[in-house]
Amino acid sequence: MSTYLELPPRTYKPRTEGLTIAIDKGLPTRYFIDLVESTGEHLDFVKFGWGTALVSRELKVKIDALTREQIGFYFGGTLFEKFVLQDRLDDFRRLCEEFGATHVEVSNGTIALSDDRKAEYVAELSRDFHVVSEVGSKDQVKSETMSPAKWIAAIRSDLSAGATLVTLETRESGQGGICRPNGELRFGLIEEILESDVDTAHLLFEAPTLELQAYFVRRVGPDANLGNIAPSDLISLETIRLGLRSDTLFAFEPEDVQRHHGAL
Repeated sequence: MSTYLELPPRTYKPRTEGLTIAIDKGLPTRYFIDLVESTGEHLDFVKFGWGTALVSRELKVKIDALTREQIGFYFGGTLFEKFVLQDRLDDFRRLCEEFGATHVEVSNGTIALSDDRKAEYVAELSRDFHVVSEVGSKDQVKSETMSPAKWIAAIRSDLSAGATLVTLETRESGQGGICRPNGELRFGLIEEILESDVDTAHLLFEAPTLELQAYFVRRVGPDANLGNIAPSDLISLETIRLGLRSDTLFAFEPEDVQRHHGAL
């Protein structure tokens, strides 16, 4: 469809960059199906949040809808942590295989699991799945005291172990991980990560709020990988990526246009 406008280039599905990953916190099945059929071109993966996969009666129906629209899925890292907590990794593997998952999330945001041990799980599971790892704690105190150097070391470790994507954690409330208790982004942390040798194509920025989505699109570009997106925000996010919302309206315009309108 012609847009009649000059818009920033955007990768097409199947994408390896510019991924949009929505979180399903337990949406009604018919709403879920309607949503993926209506917005599937803008959606790359659905993460079934935390342990919702185990209590969603029509999980298979949802997964079938995703398959029809060529949208991937994986289960939340907290579910992985629950299986680790009970020493049932083989059962976790069987669960993922039973539902046809090609991706798994490996995290240590809640349990006492060292980054080194987490990387070992990444290496083990990457033999059979594409692994999306997660760095950052859901605990606010741990998040605040985790230095940028430790974040970068954990990211490198997971990528070296075989992760295809590393998620920078923040909760769906916009707190914890890369955000402070008041929801403010830890800008210094993000800058140190971006200035490191880590390729942003392998980073997934969790951005549940409009402010975070707009910031990462402006800072990283239209093809920033963004996760923890509310399903109702999928169309809105795509307009942010294309400079079609006030928050990024000037972001991809020439400097003379920005200067003329006082954006610089």
